[in-house]
Amino acid sequence: MAAASSLYVLHSLLTRRRDSAHPVPALKSFFFYMPTTLALATSLLILLYISSTSNLFFIHPHHIPLAHPKIGASLNFSQFPPLKFADFAEIQTPDGAIREAEDRIDFRLQMGLHGNDKELFHDRDVFLANYKEMNRSFKIYIYPHRQEDPFANVLLPVGSEPGGNYASESYFKKALLSSHFITEDPSEADLFFLPFSIARLRHDPRVGINGIQDFIRDYVFNISHEYSYWNHSGGADHFYVACHSIGRSAMEKAEAVKFNAIQIVCSSSYYVFSYVAHKDASLPQIWPRQGDPPNLTRERSKLAFFAGSINSPVREKLLQVWQNDSDILVHFGRLNTSYSDELLGSKFCLHVKGFEVNTARIGDALYYGCVPVIIANHYDLPFQDILNWKSFSIIVATLDIPLLKKILKAVSVQEYSILRNNVLKVRKQFQWNVSPVDCDAFYLVMYELWLRRSSLRVKS
Repeated sequence: MAAASSLYVLHSLLTRRRDSAHPVPALKSFFFYMPTTLALATSLLILLYISSTSNLFFIHPHHIPLAHPKIGASLNFSQFPPLKFADFAEIQTPDGAIREAEDRIDFRLQMGLHGNDKELFHDRDVFLANYKEMNRSFKIYIYPHRQEDPFANVLLPVGSEPGGNYASESYFKKALLSSHFITEDPSEADLFFLPFSIARLRHDPRVGINGIQDFIRDYVFNISHEYSYWNHSGGADHFYVACHSIGRSAMEKAEAVKFNAIQIVCSSSYYVFSYVAHKDASLPQIWPRQGDPPNLTRERSKLAFFAGSINSPVREKLLQVWQNDSDILVHFGRLNTSYSDELLGSKFCLHVKGFEVNTARIGDALYYGCVPVIIANHYDLPFQDILNWKSFSIIVATLDIPLLKKILKAVSVQEYSILRNNVLKVRKQFQWNVSPVDCDAFYLVMYELWLRRSSLRVKS
């Protein structure tokens, strides 16, 4: 409407016959109306942007389900690039808008699970066929290092079973080196593995946080001069694996790694400049646990649960809205009961963006049979090329934190049963094993790598 008015005013001014008695008013009108028209058009675009990123305005009952992204898509709730200040902007929610939205949304219609949303895999038949081919033909070459190397602790797998919050990268390296995917012939390799460990570099007193960038730069320089493989593709057929959040800046002095190599990282956020969607992939951050937890089938009396530190505007908003609620339990600081008991007793477990999008909370929720609720915009979820996240989780825009209870309570008994059953099925895909098990976390990371290999192989 504003754009049409602008064109009309411009057309009138340009086509108006010049009147010698009134030459100036036409020009004045043009300069008066044009800024006003542009301001109105800009305001309309801003309103359209807000309406596309949240369910607070212009809600219609037959739109895409409120809490889920499209199949194969990341958690980007708009078609616009994310803004650097989005975490701060998205959590400002006018009370009047919330009340209006609550009055108008039919959550039951929006939350329904239909058709393929019930299936754990996007296309199980395609996945199984590709998975079989991957196991048959996929080959990885690892740059050789020996126990007597000065940085063997960083470049070789750990001797013991991995542990801790960043165990994923250690589990992967340990499993890869003993797998059938390894080749000693570089000419038959589909990909080349850069075996440095970001987590171990961080704790090495010779390197530390401030020395990681220099170490990576020097490592790439050395292998590119000692071997020819990096130079064949500029590193595009190379990859590394990192789970620690310090990995987000580790490649700042090795730009060829950042822009060319495949990065399998836990910090898979579009807010991270170094992360390139579709080239890179998300690594699940999983606290290592063996076997099944006790009382996995116990009754879950609480609606939702979260525990963690206040290290982001999103978590601050969650605390502000729900800290005194009896259905959504939000804890910051020491828990009065055990963490595992809270997860076992809750229907939904919240994964809320902190300093980074990645935490072990998704893996924790799945391990304890709790349906994950993901509140972290612009986030490539682990294995999203393979798994249909709609079938076992709920995704909520950070702007809709005040509507969280409405969203969760709108899930019917039947819908929750589908989500929960799929949670129990998908637990295998989020499990690391020292000796990998078919279709576990290791094999799905390998599948993500297989999808990103080049069909062309450069001869050495």
